[in-house]
Amino acid sequence: MYDTLPPLKLLAFPGLLMGAIQIIFGLLSVVVFNDNIAHLFIFPALIFISISMLMFLKSKRGGLDQISIRGSIFYVSYTWFLCGILGAIPIQLVEHISFTDSVFESISALTTTGATILSHLDEQPKTLLMYRQFLQWIGGLGVIIFVVAILPMLNIGGMKILRAETPGPIKDDKLAPRIANSAQYFWYIYLAITILCCIGYLLAGMSWFDAIAHSFTTVSTGGFSTHDASIGYFSNQWVEVNSEIFMLLGAISFSLHFRFFNSLSIDTYTKDEETRSFIFLIFILSFLLALILITNKQFDLFSENITSSIFILISFITSTGFGEGDFTNWPPVTSLILVFAAYLGGCSGSTAGGNKIIRNVISFKLVAKQIKQLIHPRGLFSIHYNGLKVRPSVVSSTTVFLTISIFISIFIALLLMVTGLDFWSAFSAVSACINVSGPAFGQLSSNFQSVSDFGIWILSITMLLGRLEFLTLLVIIGPHFWKS
Repeated sequence: MYDTLPPLKLLAFPGLLMGAIQIIFGLLSVVVFNDNIAHLFIFPALIFISISMLMFLKSKRGGLDQISIRGSIFYVSYTWFLCGILGAIPIQLVEHISFTDSVFESISALTTTGATILSHLDEQPKTLLMYRQFLQWIGGLGVIIFVVAILPMLNIGGMKILRAETPGPIKDDKLAPRIANSAQYFWYIYLAITILCCIGYLLAGMSWFDAIAHSFTTVSTGGFSTHDASIGYFSNQWVEVNSEIFMLLGAISFSLHFRFFNSLSIDTYTKDEETRSFIFLIFILSFLLALILITNKQFDLFSENITSSIFILISFITSTGFGEGDFTNWPPVTSLILVFAAYLGGCSGSTAGGNKIIRNVISFKLVAKQIKQLIHPRGLFSIHYNGLKVRPSVVSSTTVFLTISIFISIFIALLLMVTGLDFWSAFSAVSACINVSGPAFGQLSSNFQSVSDFGIWILSITMLLGRLEFLTLLVIIGPHFWKS
């Protein structure tokens, strides 16, 4: 059993990270925002750091290069759970809400889900608002990748941790020989795109505060906003265009971004099968949404039907969840299309959630292969992706993932119905959390305040399941994981 657990030194880092973040926001409360809540960030942070430092000092030297596969899986799950709980403390102290609700808000931020139980955001302290936004930014590429990026001592065992954390069925795409360098490259690109997004928002007319805050949650495809009306608050076409551009960039593989920055060739994206399929699906589904809105005369202006369709579709398929206008009151069929788009998700190796386009492509090709096999029983057919043959292990893992996704979605929706939600509200809530897309429909179209405490805990776990793509979290529940 004990070889499953990572070294005590490694277990201390999540507490140090969350403590450091909260101290920074405590100082921002005093120096920048002057909203008199600094103590609610600094005091808990000092406790986290003290306990973590004690763990660090009590641990043995070395050992980080010996972390096992099971230890890596445990560490990833442990980090997300612990960061979710520690991140909730300032939210609970500032908002005077229950621990259950504050953990939900914290996990929603870190997993970049964007579902919220808070209301009256326009009146909240700016320190708290920016804190929520920053948690989404940290969670965008993953807390684990951040740790690996800043800790060169994890170089040897780091690849195991990174594979357990990185979304998508194919996890061998290293950017550099040293995994610490690979993680750093990811964060350099992430930071560069975030800065460009912030500049775009400023040029579109946002204030400095809103531009920084929304750039954090756009590139991370998180969807939290500093306003109840989300992006719709600004009523600005250029704000929406900037948001669309950077939601898409956040939902495309960061490995491709790295290659693009090296080559400055647009072919980097156009030759990638997953990216082409992603853009094609956006075009088709946006067209379908616009057609429904035009047919139902949802907006007076013809162009508004088109622009709103594109924005909301991109928001859902990238799992961002930004809102614009009252899209929850569109014709009922549009809600079904948006939930479907959320399950499709973005590209692997990106900040987006959902099933990932690569899995959808592989599953579609698997169906086509089976049809060909029925027509030509003696034929030998294989599945290719980006011109290369897909390994049987990738095909089987894709099938398992999609099966688990369907089963868990239905099972959790039924559990939520026991708490009093109707089917559509329950299922859309599961979709919002398992695909880390944020908004739900029905009874939960405004926020998740009406969900019971039991339901909130279920949805908090659902967000972690979706963020860690099921198996990373599910495997530690099984008895075989803990056997030596």
